[in-house]
Amino acid sequence: MTISLILDMATSAHGERGAFTVDGTTVTFDELGHLVAAVGSELQDSGAKHVVFLGHSGLELPVLLFASAQAGLPFTPVNYRLGDRQLSDLINRVDGAVVVVDPDVTASFTDVSAPILSAHVLLKAARTRTDLLPSVDIDPDAPAVILFTSGTTSAPKGVVLRHSHLLSYVMGTVDFGSAESTDAALISVPPYHVAGMGTILTNLYAGRRMVYLPHFDAGEWLALARDEKATSAMVVPTMLERIVQSLQGAPAEIPSLRSLSYGGARMPRPTLEAALVAFDDVGFVNAYGLTETSSTIALLGPEDHREALSSDDPAVRMRLGSIGRPVPGVEAVIRTADGDPAPLGEQGELWVRGPQVSGEYMGLGSVLDPDGWFPTRDLAYQDADGFLFVVGRNDDTIIRGGENIAPAEIEDVLVHHPSVQSVAVVGIPDDHWGQAIVAAVVLEVGADPDPEELRQYVRASLRGSRTPDRVIYVSELPSTATGKILRKEIVANLVASAQS
Repeated sequence: MTISLILDMATSAHGERGAFTVDGTTVTFDELGHLVAAVGSELQDSGAKHVVFLGHSGLELPVLLFASAQAGLPFTPVNYRLGDRQLSDLINRVDGAVVVVDPDVTASFTDVSAPILSAHVLLKAARTRTDLLPSVDIDPDAPAVILFTSGTTSAPKGVVLRHSHLLSYVMGTVDFGSAESTDAALISVPPYHVAGMGTILTNLYAGRRMVYLPHFDAGEWLALARDEKATSAMVVPTMLERIVQSLQGAPAEIPSLRSLSYGGARMPRPTLEAALVAFDDVGFVNAYGLTETSSTIALLGPEDHREALSSDDPAVRMRLGSIGRPVPGVEAVIRTADGDPAPLGEQGELWVRGPQVSGEYMGLGSVLDPDGWFPTRDLAYQDADGFLFVVGRNDDTIIRGGENIAPAEIEDVLVHHPSVQSVAVVGIPDDHWGQAIVAAVVLEVGADPDPEELRQYVRASLRGSRTPDRVIYVSELPSTATGKILRKEIVANLVASAQS
């Protein structure tokens, strides 16, 4: 079986039901199936070995995903926001690629030898094609999707997701045909993120119409959710923060909305608490996953969110910062530096395994251990009830005076100060301590606290060694499209500033 099966099943069961809505136009499952068959035929005729896509989240994305599968070609959506040189370097790493470009994407490919096609021209030609070719018979263990990691700490690596990985994820987390005919999912995540692939596959398998908002804007998101009667939505933390800010304390008032999922980066507690109040009758889901795991591997469900929000027990309230428990079919273990399972409550590295876990990189091979375990490089701990808590990345750890300090524990305190809108804590080289702790803070509009006030605010909650040595104010924190803070960029700017 390949991911083509998902579209085949959805088309057979829900042919006349709407599958995708973009800019007010809806395409049915039957129409999507015909477009996929026609574009797949065009791709087979092209002689390409691989399909690279540069574009936004629109109809072209699901069509090319399934058309590539029909043609037996791996599909790679690439971050169109990268610079021309970075784009060229990534494309040139893909063997035998044809590059399909959304005309709205402005980029120069002077150093790319691969043929470049317009997505609009390709779809236009496909709509009139009648000599459709049969699907290529391919191995379920063949690569289906290759996604380049964000490269926040190193050069991007191409993660290989095989058909079997993606099918295991979809069929292990979603019931086929479980959506009602009136259900609609509002999608705003980038196409080059694993969530962009996962939302297509899971919603199609459920039979749910997807509504794309290619360019996120909080006001437009709220209006589109109301106009299209969205029943579910997926956002990243920075999007939810802007939605909450735009509401200015008022209720969201989207009667149709039943489920709101978030993921891609750590969610600030104040943002989540404000969102739970604004969307008071909506079920929230924290979906934790990685590119290497074919998307979600752990969930904090709606009841967990509401129970934590209303609880007076600090341990239960803390679960608002949890990633929840592993999804069916996924095992998780937290290991100490020695490789042994960590006791409950003790931090270690989170390792996972299961049929949806890839752990494979293009040109580099697999990083799974002999027993199939994948090292997430996330520092985490587990409480007595099985809830997992991610406290940061291994390489984000600050070592000050020989003591390991997770930036997240300081950030979780500072972000609750009324003058702080967002914060990132990093370590910079220091001759005395090895590393000094610096808090880069974005202030709320109109706020101007003394930096020493924020230092003492941390000291009141954490022991002295966790108090930032410096607090600096910045206009914004550099981040990826999914809200992951680019800590290396913050450190580089601080070091450069000190040397100038």
